[in-house]
Amino acid sequence: MPGRGLTQVALFSGTLMLAAFLLFSLQPIFTKRILPVLGGTPGVWSVAMVFFQALLLAGYAYAHALTRWLPFRIAATVHGLVLLGGAAFLPIGIAAGYGSVGTGDEALWLVGLFLASVGAPFFALSASAPLLQAWFARSDDPAAADPYFLYRASNLGSFAALLAYPLAIEPMLGLAEQTRLWSVGYGLGACALAACALSVMRAARRPVRAPEAEAESIGPSRRLAWIGLSAVPSGLLVAVTAHITTDVAAIPLMWVIPLALYLLTFVITFRPLATWPDRPLAVLLTAGTAVVLGVAVIVRLPFLIDLPLSLGLGFVASLVAHRAVYGLRPSARRLTEFYLFTSLGGMLGGLFAALIAPRLFPTVAEYPLLLVAALACRPGTFAGLRRVRPDLRHRLRPALLAGAVVGIVGVLGWCVPGLAPHLAMIVLMAGLLVSWRAPRRVVGFAALLCALGLAMPHLVARDYESRRSFFGVHRIETDASGRFRLLTHGTTLHGAIRIRADDGGPALGRPESTTYYAPGNAIADVLAVGRAAHGPLSAVAVVGLGAGSLACQSEPGEAWTFYEIDPVVIRLATDPARFRFLQECTPSARIVQGDARLALAAETGSVRVLIVDAFSSDAIPMHLLTGEALALYRSRLDAQGVLALHISNRHFDLRPALARVAAEQGLTLLQRLDRLDEPFEAHYRAPALVVIATRDPVVEREAVRLGWTPVAPDMTRRPWTDDYVNVLEAFFDKLGHTKAAPLRD
Repeated sequence: MPGRGLTQVALFSGTLMLAAFLLFSLQPIFTKRILPVLGGTPGVWSVAMVFFQALLLAGYAYAHALTRWLPFRIAATVHGLVLLGGAAFLPIGIAAGYGSVGTGDEALWLVGLFLASVGAPFFALSASAPLLQAWFARSDDPAAADPYFLYRASNLGSFAALLAYPLAIEPMLGLAEQTRLWSVGYGLGACALAACALSVMRAARRPVRAPEAEAESIGPSRRLAWIGLSAVPSGLLVAVTAHITTDVAAIPLMWVIPLALYLLTFVITFRPLATWPDRPLAVLLTAGTAVVLGVAVIVRLPFLIDLPLSLGLGFVASLVAHRAVYGLRPSARRLTEFYLFTSLGGMLGGLFAALIAPRLFPTVAEYPLLLVAALACRPGTFAGLRRVRPDLRHRLRPALLAGAVVGIVGVLGWCVPGLAPHLAMIVLMAGLLVSWRAPRRVVGFAALLCALGLAMPHLVARDYESRRSFFGVHRIETDASGRFRLLTHGTTLHGAIRIRADDGGPALGRPESTTYYAPGNAIADVLAVGRAAHGPLSAVAVVGLGAGSLACQSEPGEAWTFYEIDPVVIRLATDPARFRFLQECTPSARIVQGDARLALAAETGSVRVLIVDAFSSDAIPMHLLTGEALALYRSRLDAQGVLALHISNRHFDLRPALARVAAEQGLTLLQRLDRLDEPFEAHYRAPALVVIATRDPVVEREAVRLGWTPVAPDMTRRPWTDDYVNVLEAFFDKLGHTKAAPLRD
């Protein structure tokens, strides 16, 4: 009997791990495939996570219905038919005939695309975790009375998939190979599920019909606790992922790390709680929240600090919440109901962070709000809420202390204009840290700190406004000197226009290009190279609009076209009350909304200069740098055409990859890095790393004359394609180049 029990545990654990591995490898595989359709924006992954959470909820509801209302043999047969139905959609790919995305409904369009393409096979596998645990509870195994330990095996499989994808699967295999192997894995998973069902049929000592639920007291408050404690870490997962991918790239590596840590918390917490200490988690959660809600608002944190801080804080918050969820688990008879409600909470949290919050808030307010909610998941937060202290002194002391602090902050703020908000922030941070032992007081201080942090831009910035779209948050404000209006996306300045002269008068006439596009900078000199090589430029195309600053490098007689995927950016750049570049410099320029590759593929004419400058904060859409992308760009250039790509980046060196791809297309790659010789705020001129790709020797000669240097391709590298991109390679290229000769980009 022990041997047979061990074999049964191994069978169910292995099947759960395989099913989970397939589920969580499908997410990055298919999301990466459709990412180029929407310009590589991080919002694609946020919507993907919500979709898969919703489908996971549907799978859990289906598993609950099977175990609750159907005899075991019939339920197993029905599930076998569902698995066969999912196999009809293999190999996975974009659904045939699915139309192009419409304006303003990107999220809903994505949900429909996911559902039509991978909904059936994902749904078939999504029921595995609760269904197999419920089946195992029917077996004669000694551990059948408490099968929750199998959920750890399921999450280990998910965790393994999320680690394997960016570190092994993506660098070694193209998307076509990945989808073929996934189909094979689906078949193996279906066979393993059938083996589990047969083992239960042979070994079960209980009746084959599902037993009625035990008379266990589970009221609405307990179910709401399951939902709420599951919603907070799920929403925080989406918010943290969006936060870190905005300034790196919407790539599987940055998607799967927070998701893997999130799943690891299930592995850790779904076990007996006797050895769990409360204080370390409380200290870490409180201190991390104080830094994110306070310090990060006052001083911008470097990415190498922000990344581990955000990931670590999300991990600790998930540990706290999932530990509380596990402590409220019911008996095995109510197992599928428990997973149904926790899945509902996970879906609601993701839905809030990915779909509701971007429409509700003009800034990324969901991240700090969810951090406050995570503090409320600590044990004891809601305990004893009805108790009232009879001693008046205990109730007045906090109010008197708060009044004194407010008075001091007010006096100091009056003496030093603009200092009061920062002083208040420091005081609230101190109160939060000192109160870490008192859960409710911590939530109160964190809520005040969050509110002040969200209001801070309006308190310290001039003429501040924020606009949010599916593609990110855009901030418009006047700089401290009052001379420039700035457009910022994430942590990157996307445009600056002078609105006041140095003497304080209004800036009139044709505005001067600023930031990366200032006269003499590399991007501006791309146009000079084209003109010097073959005279006036007939047509110029620019991928990425920003504030429209590059337009003021145009000359009379040139036809300019801008390609921009974000409708909010188009509205801002074409509003002369905010930015006058387009109105004053290229009033007849054509603006095409949509992903650049799709829009360029629909064009019929040719251009002399094509500039690709498609930033999303500091991230560069990788699908614009593949061999297929360069082949498309080359097809849109005339014989003397110049292709330029702006590749300034804090995290990746893209030159070696581009040199290899350019060589495949018969193009020579040249580079130029600007040097900044004045304070940035003086005229808002920013250095840029730009590469030129050309097949014309005259263009190459003129570029060298203007300071461009060739980039030799490494032909031993595997060229990037739509099917294969190795971002780890570019990351290590950056590390190696920084050690040799740091770039000021």
